[in-house]
Amino acid sequence: MDFGICELSVIPLRSETSHKSEIVSQLLFGETYQVLEKKPEWLRIRTTYDDYEGWMERKQFEPISAGQYKKLANNKQPVALEVASAASSAKRKVPILIGSTLPDFDGMNFKIDDEQFVYNGQAIMPDASYDYDKIIEKCALKFLHAPYLWGGRSPFGIDCSGFTQVVFKLLGVALKRDAYQQAMQGRDVDFIDLAKEGDLAFFENKEGKITHVGIILKDKRLIHASGKVRIDRVDSFGIYNEETKKYSHNLKVVKRVL
Repeated sequence: MDFGICELSVIPLRSETSHKSEIVSQLLFGETYQVLEKKPEWLRIRTTYDDYEGWMERKQFEPISAGQYKKLANNKQPVALEVASAASSAKRKVPILIGSTLPDFDGMNFKIDDEQFVYNGQAIMPDASYDYDKIIEKCALKFLHAPYLWGGRSPFGIDCSGFTQVVFKLLGVALKRDAYQQAMQGRDVDFIDLAKEGDLAFFENKEGKITHVGIILKDKRLIHASGKVRIDRVDSFGIYNEETKKYSHNLKVVKRVL
């Protein structure tokens, strides 16, 4: 089996082998994957971080050895905390987005195979012990006003579950890719009045299927990606939009993963 690593700022994963096909997710710099199927111009891959599958353009494939793949897959790596900054090697300069993985980062340098990069931005160490109450809102607010993009995971385009996933990646907590998958993680919070900052609130459509997720903040606020990453009020009925004076989403369940 072949293994790869994302060495671009962001790589789209598509549902089919066409640039016109929908984006189902994205790879961020430093994230790894397995190659499941090969076609002349496309590769079907499975991401290491969340076991998500999609098609990437073959031109964007960067191979790594099975040994390095295993090493990166088995160890939590530092994660970029800057919304956007640059990493430079002797060969090139690459824009690095928040949520990107920085293999073996020592505070200034990281390395992919034999290529060493210098990164001057801030990073967060997933294995460190954090006071989640103090940093969850700070991490989430870094995405405030980021535009909504179906399948997106970057500050330049992100969907609701991509937003929650990347914010929690900063905290060293791995969430699945889609909202309905994330709803199966953690433990139930019986009433929203018992929710605390950092809990995830999930919302249902008319058929009762979970289609939306956001992060609960203090004072009954919710930060979520809907049109853009925004903050709205949340209660036992759902999300209340102050601008429209209407409920935009119906609450299904609250889960605690921290």
